[in-house]
Amino acid sequence: MQHRTLGANGPQVSALALGCMGMSEFYGAADEQESLATLDLNNCSK
Repeated sequence: MQHRTLGANGPQVSALALGCMGMSEFYGAADEQESLATLDLNNCSK
């Protein structure tokens, strides 16, 4: 996986990120449980 450094001396983060706009009101009703499950780091595979 590619990484990027934030700022001059910032942390390194993955080049891929999760956009959260789809969890907002603009695409219909949000499912809070589904949104939280998506963000749950315990369910991420490495």
